[in-house]
Amino acid sequence: MSHNQAAKAMAFKALHERPGIFAIPNPWDAGSAKILTQLGFEALTTTSAGLAFSLGKPDGLASVNRDETFANARAILEATHLPVAADLENGYGDAPEDCAETILRASALGLCGGSIEDATGRPENPIYPFDLSVERVAAAVAAARSLPIPFVLTARAENLIYGRPDLPDTIRRLQAYAAAGADVLFAPGLTIREEIETVVRAVAPKPVNVVMASGLAKFTLRDLADLGVRRVSLGSSLVRAAYGSFLHAAEEIMGAGTFRFAEGAVSYQTFNELFQKPV
Repeated sequence: MSHNQAAKAMAFKALHERPGIFAIPNPWDAGSAKILTQLGFEALTTTSAGLAFSLGKPDGLASVNRDETFANARAILEATHLPVAADLENGYGDAPEDCAETILRASALGLCGGSIEDATGRPENPIYPFDLSVERVAAAVAAARSLPIPFVLTARAENLIYGRPDLPDTIRRLQAYAAAGADVLFAPGLTIREEIETVVRAVAPKPVNVVMASGLAKFTLRDLADLGVRRVSLGSSLVRAAYGSFLHAAEEIMGAGTFRFAEGAVSYQTFNELFQKPV
């Protein structure tokens, strides 16, 4: 465990303890991590969807394995001096012991935090039973607390994005994860002001992460801060913006035979100079 990693881990922990809100964007490769670092963000976290898309795979179906996730995280760590956390999906196994092993390996890689979700990766039965879900988070927390430096453990309740719009059960799960020791609580799919406020109150004083998605685009960071949100991640928003521009450009070429997309493209020189800068 290096002094540099310890310093980054302490800085990442402090981000969650200070007053106010912060945005934590999600790079999907070394290049996007370097761009975000140059722009002045304070920390980064990986995206399972961004990684899956970059590998030509779908997200959410356990299509990316732990080795691929860690290889991606390593590339991002090497591209930035910032604290980096990781989307660790369901811990890459059903058993609580799998979650614990994933947390220990993530810290050994140099990561300062990570998330464990209660989604199984199996469409026919997408969410783990309540008791097993809590045991999995507790095992991840125990692994994190066994480390000599802080590791910010985020626990995710996935009901809302897997066709289970059951807010009471989602809150019950988040409260149980908080009681098990999770540092940050996260329920992807929250888009309604009243529901966000309800979740924030239900797990207070633990910090709540909200992920920016199309339904939340109407909110600003200040709006979310007023609701009590402490952290805003970007999920797959940035990779979809990047790949979306690529897709539209290719569609223009194929459909119209024109190249107007190039008029708005960032210059070659801009990117070349950015990537020449040291980490």
